[in-house]
Amino acid sequence: MRDFSIQFDVAAPPARVWEVMSDGERWAEWTPSVTSVEIYDKPLRVGSRALIRQPQIPPGKFKVTELEPGRSFTWATGIPGIIYAHARHSIESTAIGSRVRLALRFDGLLGGFMGKRQAKLINEYLVMEAAGLKRFSEEGGRDPGTPLEAWSAEAVRRLETSRP
Repeated sequence: MRDFSIQFDVAAPPARVWEVMSDGERWAEWTPSVTSVEIYDKPLRVGSRALIRQPQIPPGKFKVTELEPGRSFTWATGIPGIIYAHARHSIESTAIGSRVRLALRFDGLLGGFMGKRQAKLINEYLVMEAAGLKRFSEEGGRDPGTPLEAWSAEAVRRLETSRP
C-alpha cells in the first residue's frame, strides 16, 4: 500500500469548490495533469463511471465508490487484488472558506511498487491539481489567451507561497 495526499485552504465557500471539483469534465481547463475526463453516468453518484486521461499515465477507467454530495467523493480503478488506485477528494468548511484534501492510495499486490515507482509524478500532479482547483475556485476561469501551462505555473507558485 502507498498513500499520497495534499491539503490546502481555498478562499471560496465549500459549495463553489464542490462545483469545480465535482465537474470532472472541466478539469483539463485548470490542471495540465489531466488531458480529459469523460463521465459516463451523470449526475455524479455512487456507481458513476469515468475515463480519465493524463499525460504519462495510461487512461484509467474509474468508478465512484463513495459520494457525500457537497463534501467528498472517491473513485477507484484497477485490477482487484493486483493493483488498485483510490482517489479521494474532500472539502470542509473553514473560517476563510474551505479546506480541501486530495488523496491517492495504491493497494493490492503491486500497489506499493507502483506507488513508489510513480511517486515523483504523483506528487507533481497532486500539486498541479491542488493549485488549479484553488485558483479556479477563487478566481473563476482563466483568460482564453493565457496558456494553461503558464496559468498553472502561477497557480502552483501561489499555492507554494501560501502553505506553511
